[in-house]
Amino acid sequence: MTNQISKSRLWTARILSGLVILFMLFDSILKFFKPAPVLEGTQQLGFSEHHIIVIATLGLLSTILYAIPRTSVLGALILTGYFGGVIATHVRMDNPLFTHILFPVYLAVLAWGGIWLRNEQVRKLIPIQKIED
Repeated sequence: MTNQISKSRLWTARILSGLVILFMLFDSILKFFKPAPVLEGTQQLGFSEHHIIVIATLGLLSTILYAIPRTSVLGALILTGYFGGVIATHVRMDNPLFTHILFPVYLAVLAWGGIWLRNEQVRKLIPIQKIED
């Protein structure tokens, strides 16, 4: 991880990760305040009001782990599990594919893309190989 990476690669990684962090912070913190749209949306997804704090806490803790460089890979793994639950919920509700079901996939790609761009160990673990003709 001490290998030098270009400034553009570093900033791209920071922006990708920052988008995930900002979205998840907004989503988690909003759940703690329980405004009417959050209550309605949560109930439409089949969850009771008392589930909101648990969901918010899991989202916030995993986001904090993701935001800390030393624990970012662990945070990304936990966020990936969290996103899997979101996907399963939206599939169960027969929600639209591209706007609801795949949205957590988009966030996971951004989260892992940010880590992949800045972490040599992750690039070795998840290599992207050129296809030869």
